[in-house]
Amino acid sequence: MKNISLLALITLIGFVGCKSKEKPAITYNTTKVEAPFDMPEIKTPNFTNCDTLNIVDFGAVASDKNKTSLAIEKAITQANENGCGVVLIPKGEWLTKKLHFKSNINLHLSEGAVLLFSENPEDYLPAVHTTWEGMECYNYSPLIYAYNCENIAITGKGELKAKMDVWKTWFSRPRPHMNSLKHLYNLSAKNPDVKARQMVNDSAHLRPQFIQFNRSKHILLEDVKITNSPFWTIHPYLSKDIIIRNLNVYAHGHNNDGVDPEMSQNMLIENCFFDQGDDAIAVKSGRNQDAWRLNTPTKNLVIKNSTVKNGHQLLAIGSELSGGVENVYMDNCEVLDGAKLFHLVFIKTNERRGGYVKNIFVKNITSGKIDKGILGIETDVLYQWRDLVPTYETRLTPISNVYLENFNAGNVEFVSRILAQEALPAKTISLKNIACDTIQGEPYIHENVVDFTSTNTP
Repeated sequence: MKNISLLALITLIGFVGCKSKEKPAITYNTTKVEAPFDMPEIKTPNFTNCDTLNIVDFGAVASDKNKTSLAIEKAITQANENGCGVVLIPKGEWLTKKLHFKSNINLHLSEGAVLLFSENPEDYLPAVHTTWEGMECYNYSPLIYAYNCENIAITGKGELKAKMDVWKTWFSRPRPHMNSLKHLYNLSAKNPDVKARQMVNDSAHLRPQFIQFNRSKHILLEDVKITNSPFWTIHPYLSKDIIIRNLNVYAHGHNNDGVDPEMSQNMLIENCFFDQGDDAIAVKSGRNQDAWRLNTPTKNLVIKNSTVKNGHQLLAIGSELSGGVENVYMDNCEVLDGAKLFHLVFIKTNERRGGYVKNIFVKNITSGKIDKGILGIETDVLYQWRDLVPTYETRLTPISNVYLENFNAGNVEFVSRILAQEALPAKTISLKNIACDTIQGEPYIHENVVDFTSTNTP
């Protein structure tokens, strides 16, 4: 050491004593979910070790959507570069444009915080790789969008809200809109190049989803309130390991489903409240050629301890189910008296879909009056598409192993209506302990069903 100069010694000591600070790291929570099938544990992110970044420190101004949007973007980028982070939306109403996630980010809304999303479609450009009713395309960005992300969360007691001034004028389906949809349908059938499907123009008016997790994994959505939506409200798409918990969702516009799991796997929805203009839970798995190409079923989905105030169905499956749907379990859910629902469980498909539906378990359900019935299965549901576009390829949908148990409902039109194809009957449908106060017509309306059983049903 005696040959080392004083300057060199100071430099050496400084180098040894000043290690670079390690970046904070995500840890994980694993959740074991009971189900009547082999349900993998769900792995979701824990942000305890991550720094909190307040959007105000990045220039957010409550009344200025440009500054607030830029501040959120900067905070997300900084948190991502740090290794992980909690991006904090403080109390107050914050007007913003689109929000794009990066990996290892928790968007946390303080109690009393409202993140209010602009109604201007221009604020959701440039177009992103997304979907419209089961067909991939480039369209307006979802209001909140995650693409190829991992370890992401939206948490807190605050509110996500969409301004609807413009979107609600897009609810109708005039001729130019339908022409754009026909164009997308034909492109999806003939051209696997999704970049060729550019759907933003003056008249297409394909409304974006509120929240889309696209090709992402390890996702937590917990405690927040969600109000209004241009289109589907929560859309996990080609994603894995998802927990949606303790949400209060209100959206009464056109196509305003609550949650649309699509080609996604290993998912838990629990302790949520849904007040919808469409289905509460609408299980999807893509449409026709697109889904056959992606070849990813929706699988291992559990819904429990949730309440529905309004909607079209409590649990819908389809009609976009071409990738297949299997292992769905709903338990201990309630439809409030006075709700206007068509079915409690409705499975719908048509000759263009293919795919399959199997291993559907629904038990311990209570409801008041239902406009139609407890269970509906229909295999010729085409709506306006029947005459708008051709059938390029016929593929029927095998439907089997559907088990309903312990239902208590009010006034219904029927208990079950199953209308399947003669070429491919529905198989192994079981109703056990189904109680209805009043049945207005025939309790069972069935065509082409094999192995149907019903016990303890009035």
